[in-house]
Amino acid sequence: MRPLLSLKNVSKIYGTGHLPSPVLHNVSLDISSGEFVAIVGQSGSGKSTLMNILGCLDQPTSGTYEVDSALVSKLRTNELASLRRTTFGFIFQSYHLIATATAKENVEIPAIYSGVTPRLRGMRAEELLNSLKLGDRHHYFPSQLSGGQQQRVSIARALINGSRVLLADEPTGALDSASGRDVMGLLKGMHSRGYTVILVTHSRFIADQADRVIELHDGRIVSDHRRGSIDQKGGPSTQVPMIGDGRAAITNVNATVKIALRSLLANRLRTILTLLGIIIGVSSIIAMLAIGTGVQNSIMNRITALGANLLVVHPNMTEFRGDIKNASAALVPADADAILDIPNITFAVPEMQKTVTIRHGGRDYRTTANGISPEFAVAKSWQVLRGEFISEQDFQSYASVAVLGETVAEGLFAHGENPIGQYVFVDQAPFQVIGVMTGRGAGGGSDDQDNVVLVPLTAGGIRLFGERNVRSITVQVRDSSQLDLTQHAIQKLLNERHRKQDTQVTDMSSVRESFSSTFTTMKLFLGSLAAISLLVGGIGIMNIMLVSVSERTREIGIRMATGARRSDILRQFLVESQVLSCVGGMIGIGCGFGFGALAQIAGLPVSFTPAPVLLALACSLLTGLVFGLLPAHKASKLHPAQALSAV
Repeated sequence: MRPLLSLKNVSKIYGTGHLPSPVLHNVSLDISSGEFVAIVGQSGSGKSTLMNILGCLDQPTSGTYEVDSALVSKLRTNELASLRRTTFGFIFQSYHLIATATAKENVEIPAIYSGVTPRLRGMRAEELLNSLKLGDRHHYFPSQLSGGQQQRVSIARALINGSRVLLADEPTGALDSASGRDVMGLLKGMHSRGYTVILVTHSRFIADQADRVIELHDGRIVSDHRRGSIDQKGGPSTQVPMIGDGRAAITNVNATVKIALRSLLANRLRTILTLLGIIIGVSSIIAMLAIGTGVQNSIMNRITALGANLLVVHPNMTEFRGDIKNASAALVPADADAILDIPNITFAVPEMQKTVTIRHGGRDYRTTANGISPEFAVAKSWQVLRGEFISEQDFQSYASVAVLGETVAEGLFAHGENPIGQYVFVDQAPFQVIGVMTGRGAGGGSDDQDNVVLVPLTAGGIRLFGERNVRSITVQVRDSSQLDLTQHAIQKLLNERHRKQDTQVTDMSSVRESFSSTFTTMKLFLGSLAAISLLVGGIGIMNIMLVSVSERTREIGIRMATGARRSDILRQFLVESQVLSCVGGMIGIGCGFGFGALAQIAGLPVSFTPAPVLLALACSLLTGLVFGLLPAHKASKLHPAQALSAV
């Protein structure tokens, strides 16, 4: 009968270069199924190294090792993990239980990596713990268990997948004599049920309880003797292996997320500090873009309210090389009358403008005076709040009347005082207030549109402006589909009248496009600033995950010893970074809405849309993925035996 485990001339040398450290020298050994073997030797004899090679935790430097006729050196890393998961069960001197997992969860680990369903592996774990007299300790953490109880948990973990070979490294070394006897009794019981038991110990007394004793000295087998035959003590194991569908349970979202959350909650303060970077980045993206979108919508709505069929004529500053004084002489009221003769024109509203001081009683107010025609309110889609607007009669009779913007009215008159019918002095010229306009807020240039006093162009030209030139002419067309043709006709008319192109005709759609382009750039800038915060948060995730890998090196070794593949470890740490960034992203979304609400209370226009929220969440998840790759890759490349021996 072929042996279950077979070593031929196996040597192991640690270190390279000038200082090699040989540990095993040409070890040849066959172990058959059902044997109870003790490997005994003093510290430094190589017995633990031999156990690591037998359990596929390490590879020999030279020689061959076969498991059930399969040459181990030819196996890929996933196939080695499969052997550790289904063929070998490890029992360690220091127990090697995961501190953040309960007794039951520790026992389930090999079954998790075998893809066994949660219900089945939970039932099997409870059954094993009950059989080992730990029925009332299922939900205890390792720190709440005695040494003997922890060792029983590790034995249950070794048995859950129905492993054929139990590898016990100094299983009684850290126990008192009573607990040691109990553990040896359990190992003998496993052997009697058909398990192959390989016991590594420095105690001759413990070794003599096995059926076969192999003694190592300085990395060489110095003796190998049996007591009786293999068939006298055991046969094939009757335990049915617990093997799932072959997929590691790291692909099980619930199990993976649970492991990740348990790990993150183990260091709450560190996790919270790491989350802050993601929270600040995500909330900044949402709040800044919401404010930017709100301001954009507010101004775009005001521009839209002016009408899509409006044209504005103003001096061509390029022609006058920025000379505002000469540019202001480009337009005269007669130009507006000439424009009215063009087909498709509803009205042409000339407008003068000047900065003035308006006074009422003991109050002075600095504002802008606009000389306008009666069509001004219709052209600007501006409603009267109180009183009435300037009429055609007021315009033709040169009446000294004024309509106040809401800001000017509030600045000149006390709360509750009615300004209608009262007189104000505009740069020493008296005007009677006949109306107050509705509030419009900030305009396209962020100036207060309500900080204005409107007077007839006729009276204002004489009493205030002292000139006949107008600042602009607002033109409304009847058929907006002919807007371009009308625009060209106006430009041609004014060029002919002035004998040069000293004016410019702008349609409101181009103004809207200009503002839209400006705000798009502004939002990109704001988003970039917020993205920098998210980048800093990503670096924080990478740093904390690298620290976590260093701190949890032994845990990684435990998971590899119980069957985790490198891809499982990689995914586990990637999921942890994703959970971290996802939690930070969700909290950041809430904070972003909160900051936006505060900005709204402060009077800023805010507009929340789904796109920035989804973008921020996607960026946070991408950040977790990108910055979690390096730590996860580092964790997956750890050597099982070296990871287990980490302090």
